[in-house]
Amino acid sequence: MTRLGFLLGAAIQPRTERIRRVVRQHPGIRYQFARKMVLDTAEIEKLTEDFEENDTEPEELIAYMLNRFPGEVGIAFSGAEDVALIEYARRTGLPFRVFSLDTGRLFPETYRYFDQVEKFFGLKIEYCFPESGDVESLVNEKGMYSFYVDGHKECCGARKTRPLRKKLSTLKGWITGQRKDQSPSTRSYVHTVEIDSVFKGADDCDLLKCNPLANVSSAEVWAFIRTLGLPYNELHDRGFVSIGCEPCTMAVLPNQHEREGRWWWEESTLRECGLHEGNMRLPSVE
Repeated sequence: MTRLGFLLGAAIQPRTERIRRVVRQHPGIRYQFARKMVLDTAEIEKLTEDFEENDTEPEELIAYMLNRFPGEVGIAFSGAEDVALIEYARRTGLPFRVFSLDTGRLFPETYRYFDQVEKFFGLKIEYCFPESGDVESLVNEKGMYSFYVDGHKECCGARKTRPLRKKLSTLKGWITGQRKDQSPSTRSYVHTVEIDSVFKGADDCDLLKCNPLANVSSAEVWAFIRTLGLPYNELHDRGFVSIGCEPCTMAVLPNQHEREGRWWWEESTLRECGLHEGNMRLPSVE
């Protein structure tokens, strides 16, 4: 089978049977949610080891999450190529939820893309917004562009991290579009499944984090998007690869790494906004 065939789910077994197999083979955390959940680190490490050793497809990983925590898992959609996650979720045939962080400083193209994705998939994105008081205090004290002077952490904290924390506190798991090849400095050790080391879930329980695209390359994701004719952010046609807030995102030149277009004035190992701060605690290749 070609790698693209693998990503498209072209396997001998029918898709529904492959999904059932994955769910049956990994029942370990099934019953922990009947009580206050404390996930066992060794158990989750074994789970992700099994998934990665068996080249488990993104669709199957998402199906596992949706089966284990029905209605209590959210797919984090950034308005970029992680639209692939929504397509994989749709292909499972299971109900799923999608949420996005509206920081108030996204590109107009990204807002139009949100609308396009909702219409294409027939879903409603759950939008998360910053607390007005947090943004008001920051801007009134430091101005609109303080991050160019003292770093992006404070602004991202108000506009992204705290809204995400609030959202995740209502869930038991979340699914992200992180890939290892997105950032050699901060994402080389991303696992397919892990206990979130930064955020807690509903009732202050451990939160399971799934990164189905961890071992998939950018080229493979884009082959998937193009082959299926999925909608994509029009900024990609203008040289933008990694897309975030307008003041902190720029197009990249040929052969530049995609992460060079984010917070370009800061050192490369600091280019995480807080959503995946746990990556900063992992060993770096640099």
